[in-house]
Amino acid sequence: MLAWFGLDDTASPGESDRLLADLAQDMAATGHRVAGAIQINRDLGPDCACDMDLIVLGDETNPIRISQSLGGGSSGCRLDTGALELAAARLQSRMDGAALMILPKFGRQEAVGRGFRDVIGQAMLQGIPVLLHVPRQQRQAFQDFAQGMATRLQPADLVTWCHRQLTEAA
Repeated sequence: MLAWFGLDDTASPGESDRLLADLAQDMAATGHRVAGAIQINRDLGPDCACDMDLIVLGDETNPIRISQSLGGGSSGCRLDTGALELAAARLQSRMDGAALMILPKFGRQEAVGRGFRDVIGQAMLQGIPVLLHVPRQQRQAFQDFAQGMATRLQPADLVTWCHRQLTEAA
């Protein structure tokens, strides 16, 4: 099972990351093994872009910085794609026995076949339900990837969906 949610344009920056971090914590408290990664954005002040870290669930003491500082006035993409690939590999090695997977998003890297895309496919092959955020800009690429196998959820329904997946897996 593959499920996703989106947020409207009025959502505050980082809202999906906060929702998923809270959800991952709640699901881990159920005693089920939850795999995945959450993104933590660290505010550096009004004149600086935030630092972005990925926390692989089960390996919380080793966050992976996925942003790079490009300096003042820079307008290029700050994503460190090598660090994202490292996070995906680290997560892939922790998937066995998981009852649920939570991922930060299906972003530009996943849209072009990188990032967590292979992890999503592997989880689905193993029967691990996957939940993630899909930003508006990547929805068509996600639909092409999912080929009709994904369910759209409202943010208010995430907890219920996850509990249902965990109950069915037990």
